[in-house]
Amino acid sequence: GRLHQLYATATWLKANDELVRIIPGDRIIAIDEKELESISTLSTPNEVVAILRQPERQRAIELKDTLTLMLDSIQDPGNLGTIIRCADWFGVRQIVCSNECADVYNSKVVQSTMGSIGRIDIHYTDLQTLLEHNPEVQVYAAVLGGNSILDMKPVKEGIILIGNESKGIRSSLLNDRTVRITIPGKGEAESLNAAVATGIILSHLI
Repeated sequence: GRLHQLYATATWLKANDELVRIIPGDRIIAIDEKELESISTLSTPNEVVAILRQPERQRAIELKDTLTLMLDSIQDPGNLGTIIRCADWFGVRQIVCSNECADVYNSKVVQSTMGSIGRIDIHYTDLQTLLEHNPEVQVYAAVLGGNSILDMKPVKEGIILIGNESKGIRSSLLNDRTVRITIPGKGEAESLNAAVATGIILSHLI
């Protein structure tokens, strides 16, 4: 598996005995809280730190017969991490990022995912080229002035496309077949945080 090493306090190991049993013993190292603080980037670390292997190469991106979350230039690491966590919560197993997105292995991204990074296939590619090669896959793009997500039926396959925090989705990624979707608001705020919007959209469409 992707787990390379697990560092944990004795308290954590005892409380998670069933999980510990399925992990090869040579990959588990018991350490005390001071040692944990010294290897963690957090000011207040949890009781466990896992080191995961990065995939040697990306798997082929398959868009047919599956639901994919596509991100166009999500540049804030905290937003990207939270989006990955939301996708994991709602059962989305694949995320495709534009090359302009934050690095998924940025420490802030990893921290914000709260472990979800290890359960989702995450790809980086040129989105326009990918979409041009898959014209039959339906795209649902989050924009202002689109169809209300409250009026839509659940989406079981296709692409849910989320845009940049300030600029939204590049016009080159949209065409006449794109289903434009919107979160209806009642207040006066101009827009929603990208991660918040993603969570709301997934909660209504999945």
